[in-house]
Amino acid sequence: MYKLTPIAPCTYLLPREGGMKVPGLIIASEELLLEKEVEKPLEQVKNVAHLAGILGYSVAMPDIHWGYGFPIGGVAAMDIETGVISPGGVGYDINCGVRLAIVPEPFSSLSEHTKARLLQKIYEKVPCGVGHGHRGKKELSAKDYHHVLTQGSSWSIQQGFGFQEDLEHTESQGKIAEADPSAVSNTAMLRGKDQLGTIGSGNHFVEIGEVQTLYLPEIAHRWGVFSGQTYILIHSGSRGFGHQVCQDTLNLLIKEGFAEGLPDKQLVAAPIQSIQGQTYFRAMAAAANYAFNNRQQILQEVRSAFAEVCRIPPEKIRLIYDVCHNIAKMETHKIEGAMRKVCVHRKGATRALGPGAQELSPLYQATGQPVLVPGDMGRASHLMVGQGNPLTFCSACHGAGRAHSRIQSLKTWKGKDLYQYMHQQGVLVKASSGRTVAEEMPDAYKDVDLVVNAVQEAGLAKKVAKLKPHLVLKG
Repeated sequence: MYKLTPIAPCTYLLPREGGMKVPGLIIASEELLLEKEVEKPLEQVKNVAHLAGILGYSVAMPDIHWGYGFPIGGVAAMDIETGVISPGGVGYDINCGVRLAIVPEPFSSLSEHTKARLLQKIYEKVPCGVGHGHRGKKELSAKDYHHVLTQGSSWSIQQGFGFQEDLEHTESQGKIAEADPSAVSNTAMLRGKDQLGTIGSGNHFVEIGEVQTLYLPEIAHRWGVFSGQTYILIHSGSRGFGHQVCQDTLNLLIKEGFAEGLPDKQLVAAPIQSIQGQTYFRAMAAAANYAFNNRQQILQEVRSAFAEVCRIPPEKIRLIYDVCHNIAKMETHKIEGAMRKVCVHRKGATRALGPGAQELSPLYQATGQPVLVPGDMGRASHLMVGQGNPLTFCSACHGAGRAHSRIQSLKTWKGKDLYQYMHQQGVLVKASSGRTVAEEMPDAYKDVDLVVNAVQEAGLAKKVAKLKPHLVLKG
């Protein structure tokens, strides 16, 4: 076990050694640190600390697990003049993120028949599974595709997928301004042309459930969240488009020698101010805007399903917030007493701005930013509020984090009736593949309650509400 020094509640220092330019900062409880899978991700925390221009700490969240180069659950801020930008610090699914909406009806008012019809209708409207596109929609014209990538989710709203107020409840108003479609390969464009409004595979989902417990009722009520209400949680990203942007950049940077001298070539990174670094950032921003559009369209399809099955008008289903958790963003943070502009990599980590943050809409400036933490499809997810902790560059966790590999999960559940088991837990599941369900069973994940408790004790975000899943669409 690495020698970790406790410096605050659920906050540990991983000391500098060798070529590390900064220490590691680990947010976790003792219980989470005792898990056998933590050693390799901690090695990745050390590796990230070798990158040029890194400031403060190489940070790990309590849902940390092994990733490509960077750990999933990792945060790193780079000086924009001397630092680097790393595709591995964002991940293959650029702007994978989560969107939470509230339905103005108690979940208990839905009959079993209505629940089954609702899940079936969502399954019909929101394609899921590996490579599945949205065949029911008109193919994007070149002009429309350009607008998707440059305008962000406002384009989808202009096309009737949602409402203007949705933008006020989306991180960065659903748009990264520096996006440049000319930085994106034709292969990436082809892969993404028919995938808007689809969830994909793996751990992506649409989840319907009940607001179970309120921890901060005053904040919850200001946001329009009440105990017993029906919620919608959507988890998806940039699909094949973002995956290809990442792969194209990794291939180029490795070929051009940018991995030399690093402890792991998967950390390959280009100087932020280099042509290669700027090209990646502009392509990444385009993929992020694609993902904002994707979640916007999925939400509107789910709203439509509620309208058809439950006679609830789409405009009555309010978006609470949409957050990125695989992204690199230019932000200003206080580091060693001075305000500095940095490139913050969040890979499996969520921005968690506190009260007063100017980027937020007036509602959330008053309270702090909503932080969305999906758990697993059997136990719970959480709604939190950011505290703007400078140690983590105003970041918090992004989920429960995997406890077992997909292969382990397949072995554990081989030959068992997964759907019946989940039904016994009070969860109705639909998926394009039984394999995906086996890979995503609840025991594949850490206990999300332990994760969010560590985040709260460390002062990154506070628990607002606990959400109980009941209807789940998996890829």
